[in-house]
Amino acid sequence: MPRPIFLSMARPTRKNPRLADYDYANAGAYFVTICTHQKQSVFGQIESGAMELNQCGQVAERIWRDIPIHFPSVDLDEWVVMPHHIHGIFIDDGRARHASPLHHRPKLGTVIGAYKSAAARLINQTRGTPRVSLWQRNYYEHVIRNELSLAEIREYIVNNPLKWELDEYFP
Repeated sequence: MPRPIFLSMARPTRKNPRLADYDYANAGAYFVTICTHQKQSVFGQIESGAMELNQCGQVAERIWRDIPIHFPSVDLDEWVVMPHHIHGIFIDDGRARHASPLHHRPKLGTVIGAYKSAAARLINQTRGTPRVSLWQRNYYEHVIRNELSLAEIREYIVNNPLKWELDEYFP
């Protein structure tokens, strides 16, 4: 009698989206996209080509605006909060703005992790849903290497609400 075949229950191996030889503590510009868990529309809706933030979206945006307070070497460039994701550009000029060792230049993952944690805590409080997963695991990032790329990404972010109906997760 043949033996039953058991398939591995291990998680599938995920491709690491980071550049292999790039130090994310370097000065530079980064385009990031952070998605909600299962692409759930949590932050509001698009009305006439503009994002209308609900209370959770307002919290997400407020926490986003506060990033430079907690990470003084990080400047925010263009960003948009969409129904189920956030696009944004971080710029790190390479200079720590304080002499304190507590204000070192953070790695990109540290900034994103802190944002996701703070936003999840406050949004779950707002929704009355403690310990509910708000964010998709990980995030998308792109190292911006020149001014042309920066200009194109800025345009993409600004026009993202206008193109919402083309999104594959459009309701």
